[in-house]
Amino acid sequence: MSTTTAHPVRQQRQLNAIGLLTGALFGGILAGANLHEFDSIHSFLRLDDLYIAWFMGSAIAVSAPILWWLERRGTDTPLGGRLALSRAKPEAHHVKGGAIFGLGWAIAGTCPAPALVMVSSGALLGLVAIAGIFLGLHLRERQAMRELVDLTERVPVRN
Repeated sequence: MSTTTAHPVRQQRQLNAIGLLTGALFGGILAGANLHEFDSIHSFLRLDDLYIAWFMGSAIAVSAPILWWLERRGTDTPLGGRLALSRAKPEAHHVKGGAIFGLGWAIAGTCPAPALVMVSSGALLGLVAIAGIFLGLHLRERQAMRELVDLTERVPVRN
């Protein structure tokens, strides 16, 4: 009997522990780099200080080749699936979504992960950003459901 079927509760606890440790490490990196600071984000968006661009660029430069190598090796993820990177051609909805995300980022001075770091560091303004994030998710879900209903209404039903 495999570990996956024999001990699903233990496996779930291990996955939760991995998620917690990874999230805490990521949050610590964001906090250490001041990526949860409103002023840091706005100085970057105004192109006054490109520290964040260098930080994100270096993260991509380090992680992209490692992820490519791991995918090529056929590495399994902690969830048990094969690592498969998404490769999609940019479409109009990607550009629209990126513009909406960027607008929210500029207004709030944060995005989802740094908003959580803001709250954990005592900056309660992060709660407003988190509420906005959930509102955006809710509105996107409503839009997707409308599109699904429209699609199903156009499909003819055969008897």
